[in-house]
Amino acid sequence: MPSNTPRPPTPAAVLCGLAGWVPPRVVTNGELAERLDTDDAWIRTRTGIRSRHVAEPGQATSDLAVEAGRLALRTAGTDAVDAVDTVIVTTTTPDRPCPATAPVVAARLGLAGAAAFDVGAVCTGFVYGLATAAGLIASGAAGGVLLIGADTYSTIVDPLDRANAIIFGDGAGAVVLRAGEAHEPGAVGHFDLGSDGAREDLITVAAGGSRQRSTGAEPTHAELHFAMRGREVYRHAVTRMAASARIALDKAGWKTDDVDHFVPHQANLRILHSVADDLGLPRERCVTDVDAVGNTGAASIPLALADAAAGQRIRPGDRVLLTAFGGGLTWGSCLLTWPELAPPPHPHPRPERTTP
Repeated sequence: MPSNTPRPPTPAAVLCGLAGWVPPRVVTNGELAERLDTDDAWIRTRTGIRSRHVAEPGQATSDLAVEAGRLALRTAGTDAVDAVDTVIVTTTTPDRPCPATAPVVAARLGLAGAAAFDVGAVCTGFVYGLATAAGLIASGAAGGVLLIGADTYSTIVDPLDRANAIIFGDGAGAVVLRAGEAHEPGAVGHFDLGSDGAREDLITVAAGGSRQRSTGAEPTHAELHFAMRGREVYRHAVTRMAASARIALDKAGWKTDDVDHFVPHQANLRILHSVADDLGLPRERCVTDVDAVGNTGAASIPLALADAAAGQRIRPGDRVLLTAFGGGLTWGSCLLTWPELAPPPHPHPRPERTTP
């Protein structure tokens, strides 16, 4: 191509479909109180969580991912579905260590032959997945991407662990991304991503990987289950998410006041409000459904988006800031202007809200 010939613009990843799905079974705080030394008021005042959804016995992460993916494809419409040639599943709870969960999900959705792979960044997974999808589309390696965040934390959290059993739930959220232009509403961009592996011990499942298996020792009960050093995680989560959000805002040339909706990883209500306060964002701009579903890991941001879109609390033209923090440690942020979308179905019932 002659040097004076203008180059075509780099394709951008544009959001064109969205949905969330949670298992039907609801576990209330009252039900947890029957087996744990706690009560509804204690859980609500510390986490803002009233209930969470839990997968049935035998129900795996891929089952949840397929449900959310199918609904997202439906909202995207025929043209967008036909363009999907890549499936990304971001999860901490894959069906198996091998193979990846994404190829199974793709095949069950009728997308056999599509590129399919998993992303592992714990609760930051959805933002990492968005950045991955955007890069694939920008490079021309993908024309359309189905990105699914799905986790079944009930399979790794000890049900008698008072600190963690009250926080986590199961769910899946999915988006469809098509190739478009950077100025379009729905174009995702201005990412910030980071990690700190020196603090890998703050959020762990010690057993099941090559580190534990290579020792030849049988794992203990504690090693088989999720562990988190809560106070340290709280401090890092607030600091990292706020700093990452500021970097993304600076890249886009946005001020905090430009943000109409702040959608953080739904860790717990205290963390969400602390990050909003750190950024100087009014708490009412914080999109959250943690009260109804708890912390659903990689599914939390798309589930919250689907809930808000279904209730028409996010409207076309609104400016949206996403930010997340998870094990690794990992963190990341992303910005977009909300597009015109077919409304997704409500992913879960909405309990009456009260402020803890």
